[in-house]
Amino acid sequence: MSDLKPHAGPQDHHQGNLNAPLVLVEYGDFQCPYCSIAHALVKRLQHRFGDRFCFVFRQFPLRQLHPHAQRAAELSEAAGSQGLFWPMYDLLFEHQKQLDDQSLVAYAEKAGLDRDTIRDAFEGEFAHIVETDLESGIESGVEGTPRFFINDFHYEGDTDFESMSAVLEDILSSQRPGYDRAG
Repeated sequence: MSDLKPHAGPQDHHQGNLNAPLVLVEYGDFQCPYCSIAHALVKRLQHRFGDRFCFVFRQFPLRQLHPHAQRAAELSEAAGSQGLFWPMYDLLFEHQKQLDDQSLVAYAEKAGLDRDTIRDAFEGEFAHIVETDLESGIESGVEGTPRFFINDFHYEGDTDFESMSAVLEDILSSQRPGYDRAG
């Protein structure tokens, strides 16, 4: 039985093939400094594992600790509605220390969001998507960020490049030829 609920799927923001032999799901918070470190880590893992790797990001804003996290999450979902989630994701992590409303609007405009969508985000039109991710995180046992799942199972090891790479390599080496996650 897997730890991740629900399984990663087309409803998620993902980079790579969801049937790749390695699927890394992160529950993250755009204002969490550890998630910023994870952002760089994931980029390195994507580069290392290429098409054998799929990355999924799910929202888990820690609202009591990070006052701008919810708004940033909602704005990233607004960007997703226009096919711009990943550019917004990168902008938010690159400018994590400046997530006030004025800065968020500037990032949204830079990512290419139209003004109506930005307004909708600020009016809470995308809050339900963030809540869905939060609920799935709670159901999956997430309590803090970043929290990783590899192929649906909670990753409990060190979150540095060498440690995670070694685990991912071990998974690849233990898989049968023709491995298919979905099958």
